[in-house]
Amino acid sequence: MHDNPAKSRSATAARRLPGRTAAGVGAVLVVALTAVWGLTTRSGPAAHAEATADRAAGGGAATAEVTPEGADGDADEGADGDADGGADEDADGGSTPDGRQLTPFDTRYPAIARLDERLLKAVQQAARDARDDGIEFRVTSGWRSKEHQQRLLDEGIEKYGSAEKARQFVNTPQKSTHVSGKAVDIGPTDADDWLIRNGSDYGLCQVYNNEMWHFELLTRPGGTCPTPLSDAAG
Repeated sequence: MHDNPAKSRSATAARRLPGRTAAGVGAVLVVALTAVWGLTTRSGPAAHAEATADRAAGGGAATAEVTPEGADGDADEGADGDADGGADEDADGGSTPDGRQLTPFDTRYPAIARLDERLLKAVQQAARDARDDGIEFRVTSGWRSKEHQQRLLDEGIEKYGSAEKARQFVNTPQKSTHVSGKAVDIGPTDADDWLIRNGSDYGLCQVYNNEMWHFELLTRPGGTCPTPLSDAAG
């Protein structure tokens, strides 16, 4: 008895189906692995090179937006630093630049430039004549702002323990002749000695017994200086 051909083909197909299914699954796995390999390859050197090229083409714009901010910051800081170095009269308050000894002729600095005109002229003339004797004048302090004077007073109070004691050396901003530009402190000691002996020829006088460096115009040139006060307190 012969089998039904149709049934035989169905049975044969059924037997072959698992094989075909396995082949189909294998093909899917091959495709998936190929895709994974492609992604992995793009994360390697080629992808890095492509990303670098992209940044060079489009990423530079973002970098350019950040750079000016940093540049502006540096420029502002530099400008402020220069102003504080002495060009701005209100910024430095009359303090002398660090590491620099001023002479009566350094008029680019507010400590010198803002001295009373008559006082400055007298000190400059005395400095010229003292130079002939081998003496060099240095201005250790000249004009001061009220804020600078107040800081000095506060430091004096901290140093000496009371306002009363500090006032023997530092005046208040309201009374200080440095703030008004009518006083100048001269150094070193040999310059002070020279000016104490010869200062009256220029109208310059030692004001306080405890401050041999502090001079003001207290007489006419060639006149007689008044007796120095005991200290800044009076």
